[in-house]
Amino acid sequence: MTSTGTGTPRVRPQAGLAWLVLSLACACQFMVILDASIVNVALPSVRENLGFTPTGLAWVVNGYLLTFAGFMLLGGRAADLFGPRRILAAGLLLFSAASLAGGLATTPQVLVAARVAQGIGAAMMAPATLAVINTSFTEPNARARAFGAWSASGGVGGMVGAVAGGAITTGLSWRWVFLINVPIGAVLVVVAMMSPAGARTGRRESLDLIGAVTGTAGLAALVYGVMRSADHGWTSGPVVGPLVAGLLLLGVFVVVESRFAGRPMVPLRLFRIRGVAVGNGMLLLFGGISIAMWYFTSLFLQNVLGYSALQAGLGQTPAAVVFMLIARLAAALLPRTGVRPLVPAGSACFLAGFGWLAQAHTDSGYVTGVLGPTLLIAAGIGLTFPTLMVAATADVPEGDAGAVGGLAQTAGQVGGSIGLAVLATAAGARAASEIGASSPAAALAAGYDLVFLIAAGLGLAIAVVSVLLPRRRLG
Repeated sequence: MTSTGTGTPRVRPQAGLAWLVLSLACACQFMVILDASIVNVALPSVRENLGFTPTGLAWVVNGYLLTFAGFMLLGGRAADLFGPRRILAAGLLLFSAASLAGGLATTPQVLVAARVAQGIGAAMMAPATLAVINTSFTEPNARARAFGAWSASGGVGGMVGAVAGGAITTGLSWRWVFLINVPIGAVLVVVAMMSPAGARTGRRESLDLIGAVTGTAGLAALVYGVMRSADHGWTSGPVVGPLVAGLLLLGVFVVVESRFAGRPMVPLRLFRIRGVAVGNGMLLLFGGISIAMWYFTSLFLQNVLGYSALQAGLGQTPAAVVFMLIARLAAALLPRTGVRPLVPAGSACFLAGFGWLAQAHTDSGYVTGVLGPTLLIAAGIGLTFPTLMVAATADVPEGDAGAVGGLAQTAGQVGGSIGLAVLATAAGARAASEIGASSPAAALAAGYDLVFLIAAGLGLAIAVVSVLLPRRRLG
């Protein structure tokens, strides 16, 4: 990866400081994923304490996801223009301050506003962590290992969030689900400012404001419309309106970026790099697989097998451990094999695991009905996720590292949002068709089984698309 700027080149961290750069990136990724999962278990306590309506309570989750997905492209480009270290530190400050506000909230409105601000902070942090890795680890072996550690840290965040949310809410208070971020964030801000990674960009460019507005608003409207589909149906006004507005704004965004923006927020020339174009397409599909694994498996454990939220989190812990171990293995293999062999191997795990999981019913045991297939699926995620991130961010000029990092994470986030809405609709329709012919739990199981079969199909689609990846090793 080479610098395209004309000013002072970025300062590379010395070998002795590389661990600090990677630890910072991993800790921030852990924090972002932790917060996406830890809040879910606390929602009943939040509703009771602050008096949320059922519809309003959903925005404790949706407010975060909406701004997280909508602002990542902007956060990624800002990291290129102002330096990933600065944007990472700014994102950490905003995220920590919003966490403090959320933990001290006394009204629903304050908590939702805090979650919106948390999402913006996370959207600044997430692409900056990828930019830090891309600009600090230029040797292929080292970069692959760094991506493996970064991917595994997200798995740790998801695992800890699923378990810690129940433990903290039960032992302390739901407020500590938010307040725990404050001291962690304060420490990470200090580390970020001391880190040598991405101290400055070497370029003096202005932000593409028209692209920033149309791109951010378009993504936010698209995700908002998808989120509302579960409650209103795909053909209703509250869903069609935002979806159409989002697509129109994204259309304007593409025109602006291609014809009028002197320094575009997302340079469309990046899509001429095959790994970027194909990798982001596969990340869109992968978002649905990830949702099917972690979200719908948790619902199956709770709604079909009768587990508590804490038990469901513990039940998914072995799969999270396998994901972390396989992600590190994939990172070690990538420099020798390239991406093309690992993606079909992961897809084979998806096909076998989701096909097996789709056979689970109300009388299934945990070990044979859930544990076995989820370990296979987790192995597939471990093989696939770091591989797709490497594919989607390789061979990119250093000055575009943040934009490409934001694009890759946006693809996964938007894919997950769309996947959640589509899979939830399919599960609900299938369950509704089974009501009357079977028990409520069995009807729900039928809906989840359909979700798992669709996820197996997404795994197959990833394998098919992967043939378009470059044959050579990406570095």
